[in-house]
Amino acid sequence: MKKYLCAAAVISVAASAWAAPVHPDSTGFKFKDVKVVKTSPVRDQNKSGTCWCFSSNTFYENEILRKTGKAVDLSEMFVVWHTYDDKADKYIRTNGKINFSQGGSGLDVPYVWAKYGAVPESVYAGLNYGEDNHVHGELEAGMSGYLNAINRKPNRRLSTAWRNGLHGILDAYFGELPETFEYEGKTYTPKSFAESLKINPDDYVAVTSFTHHPFYEPFVLEVSDNWLSGQYHNVPVEEMKAIVDNAIENGYSVAWAADVSEGGFKWANGYAVMPAGKKEADMEGTELSRWVKLSAAEKEKSKYDIKGPVEEIKVTQEMRQDMFDRQETTDDHGMVIVGIATDQNGNKYYKVQNSWTDNQVYGGFFYVSEPYFLAKTMDIYVNKEAVPAAIAKKMGIAKK
Repeated sequence: MKKYLCAAAVISVAASAWAAPVHPDSTGFKFKDVKVVKTSPVRDQNKSGTCWCFSSNTFYENEILRKTGKAVDLSEMFVVWHTYDDKADKYIRTNGKINFSQGGSGLDVPYVWAKYGAVPESVYAGLNYGEDNHVHGELEAGMSGYLNAINRKPNRRLSTAWRNGLHGILDAYFGELPETFEYEGKTYTPKSFAESLKINPDDYVAVTSFTHHPFYEPFVLEVSDNWLSGQYHNVPVEEMKAIVDNAIENGYSVAWAADVSEGGFKWANGYAVMPAGKKEADMEGTELSRWVKLSAAEKEKSKYDIKGPVEEIKVTQEMRQDMFDRQETTDDHGMVIVGIATDQNGNKYYKVQNSWTDNQVYGGFFYVSEPYFLAKTMDIYVNKEAVPAAIAKKMGIAKK
């Protein structure tokens, strides 16, 4: 199972495919939106592993839109600058024993908001290096090389200047951070602007579903990008699904982190499914005689030759845990669930907003089957008010 860095590898390889998105009729699927919440426009992370920031920013933009009716475009790179900086500090303090990369957690965004504030995209786009769109390969390589050199302590102890050196790299690529700025006729600092958005990070909760920790108790999710050691509430998988369903039904979007490296994740065709594959018991005659001659690899490949709605696996809590324990389910990509839909056979899907431009088959959105969601969700992040009361009580979270 290939581990993608916020699916940046997918973006790099498939950029040419975006120039000519497939026509919906050619996929074999016909989706009908049943319920869709208000959402901000699709953004473009381009060749950067910052889906965690794009998805969380979109989620908060949706929350601002839901609460105030006001559309706002928030700067991702303001958050990324501070995240790189604080992650680097922890990397050096732990002698390089944590992950330092482009990847991150959706919880990094509320962390930065609470500690440093926020700014609009029009004030800080973070494109200070001769590119029109985000490309972070050189930046990451430069920072990693610098930090690894610092971590070797060639002076036997750290200087008092190493972090200023890192700031110099970040400022060179992203630009210097604004201390004050003008926005819609008012003067703000990043902190005062964040306060003006009326978003309280304490009103939100991160939720996951794994059996290696007790249900209804928070725990630190063991993935490399959780450098903050963020806590996630643990509930049974059916209750995690119920939280999403209740959120969408009541007008709330849901930030979603998931594994996207499955063969059934057909982003270019606008859907993600978990096909069950063919069974010999359902075949006869020529079809069966051909099937038994196929290699295991050929049989596995045929499972993902999808022409429309297919029979999917029945996901259990045990199956989901096994996929995580064996690292078949990994922390790949951050997105936002914004709706519920059905296909032509009545199967249920979640409508998902991505950050890979709007030049896609469904304009930057795609559809995720319920089995895919159940099997491959790493975690969700949602307003506490969107959690059904009975589940919130078991989780021990207070609602307004």
